[in-house]
Amino acid sequence: MDGKGAWRGNVSVERLWKSVKYEEVYLRAYAGVSEACASLGGYLDFYNSRRPHQGLGRQTPDQAYFNALRPIPAA
Repeated sequence: MDGKGAWRGNVSVERLWKSVKYEEVYLRAYAGVSEACASLGGYLDFYNSRRPHQGLGRQTPDQAYFNALRPIPAA
């Protein structure tokens, strides 16, 4: 962090929560907490594994992260 109130520290988390709210929460009427938890879990799975992101070159976060972790073969 660059110091108290630095916007750069929160920008990615704020963008995630904006997507969660507008693409999931505001479109549903949950009957209870357990239904909300299950629905949000499903959305976060979709967000990470099937939803392409412009900032990641149209890859999903799973593709961008797990492809970067592949070991480099020894020569």
